Amino acid sequence: MEEESSSSSPKMTSGTRETAVNSSPAVAAHSEGEEIEVLESTDVVPTASEEYDPEHSGFISTERFRDLLATHSSEIDPHKLEVLLALADGNGKICYQDFVNLMTNKRSNSFRRAILQGGRQLKGCSSLRDEVGLGLSQRLVRHIAYETLPREVDRKWYFDSYTYCPPPWLILAITIAEVAVFMYYGVKLDRLVLQVSSPSFLKSPLPYHPQLRAQGWRYLSYIFMHTGIEHLSLNMAMQLLVGVPLEMVHGATRIGLVYVCGVLAGSLAVSVTDMTAPVVGSSGGVYALVSAHLANVVMNWSGMKCQFKLFRMAMALVCMSVEFGRAVWLRFYPPAFPPCPNPSFVAHLGGVVVGLTLGVVVLHNYEQKLQEQSLFWIFFCVYTLFVLCAVFWNIFAYSLLDVRLPPPP
Repeated sequence: MEEESSSSSPKMTSGTRETAVNSSPAVAAHSEGEEIEVLESTDVVPTASEEYDPEHSGFISTERFRDLLATHSSEIDPHKLEVLLALADGNGKICYQDFVNLMTNKRSNSFRRAILQGGRQLKGCSSLRDEVGLGLSQRLVRHIAYETLPREVDRKWYFDSYTYCPPPWLILAITIAEVAVFMYYGVKLDRLVLQVSSPSFLKSPLPYHPQLRAQGWRYLSYIFMHTGIEHLSLNMAMQLLVGVPLEMVHGATRIGLVYVCGVLAGSLAVSVTDMTAPVVGSSGGVYALVSAHLANVVMNWSGMKCQFKLFRMAMALVCMSVEFGRAVWLRFYPPAFPPCPNPSFVAHLGGVVVGLTLGVVVLHNYEQKLQEQSLFWIFFCVYTLFVLCAVFWNIFAYSLLDVRLPPPP
């Protein structure tokens, strides 16, 4: 152990770098958090001071760690201390890198393995529900943690690390764009209910139309058009109530992946199974998110601590059924401008399939990276194969089957 003139506190070193703990280990970890790289392998193991870690193993006992905190009058957030103690190995030793990662809101492979294997549980620690004196934003984060995460250690980690930066912008941006487009066409078509009955509805460059299937953007842009305010309202409610909390927990990248895959699968499924029908609405993406979330709740039923979960799941299924029933009724209702049929309902089913396969894998493991999950790659390859087959179907099948398509809008 080395000493500086300004302080006689012990130091911990990582490789050739030495981290001075002048007032407390927590303060030191925060002050140098931006300079410390997360260990992603076991090639380099940080070492503690000789006083507390004479073997330079990078581990100190939990008793010595508590003594170190008491000696330097240091305090660590109770939640972070509980998570750190939960990560202690079988001999009751704490890894220095886990401590640094925890204090700097970074997570190491050892932490990830502990979560995945489920071998370390928080013992003798209070629940997040017992916390008092929380602000509105903290209560919201705690509520979302219990809504979406099945493990207490994950809920505590999420509660400690979430900072609203970045905010859940993706689902909000998509919703705002959908409302703006709907209002624009509501004014242009002079109707809000059953806009699809207007002769100019399908003339927009946004909806998918079988005669215009060569315009590739329509396989995604159709989500911004809705048949009417009743269609938009149901989709927007489910999209916000489910999508925003999921994005706050899993991030825009994961949620965007599930959403876009559901949207694309929906339009491609229509082009394969309901070849003469157009497609509008964001139901493919919405149903992918909702189906993935509901499946995740069912798979982790005992661990999910959200209130009234059975009642709320029933209500979600009722909303999905009402929206799907409305879409089926509209599809077979006599079209206002034959021979072009009303929009298809098959996009809903495409979204559900994506949610129950790819979506479940994406949302199931809060900590593990997607590229580390073999099941993710299996479903992703199957999804890619489906997209390629659907593309070839759109290129060749219509002419080979001599499908009679409605005239272009």
